[in-house]
Amino acid sequence: QAEFVESGGGLVQLGGSLRLSCVASGTIDSTFVLGWYRQAPGKQREWVATILTSGATIYTNAVKGRFTISGDTGRTTIYLQMDSLQPEDTAVYYCKVEAQPTASYPRTQYWGQGTQVTVSS
Repeated sequence: QAEFVESGGGLVQLGGSLRLSCVASGTIDSTFVLGWYRQAPGKQREWVATILTSGATIYTNAVKGRFTISGDTGRTTIYLQMDSLQPEDTAVYYCKVEAQPTASYPRTQYWGQGTQVTVSS
């Protein structure tokens, strides 16, 4: 069974950087929309960034200019480079991938298990 696993979270000081990864595990035939979300303590999960099927990238205003979403050639690994981190970026970060495990299987939304990012001031 296919799944996506995040890594790269941790504790970083104000202004620091982290790079998150989300790697496919198991059989994946194709991926489509790739994204990152985050959930801060006591808040709802919110969208952070997306790579569309066209390759275009879009970001929420709060991270624009500081975060960069990218994917590998096969689009089975996605990254989130986070620079100039601020305390309000503290959250659990999740990847969300629209994928087909096989060509005959319908598109399915996969969520990773999350990785904690903590920014200290």
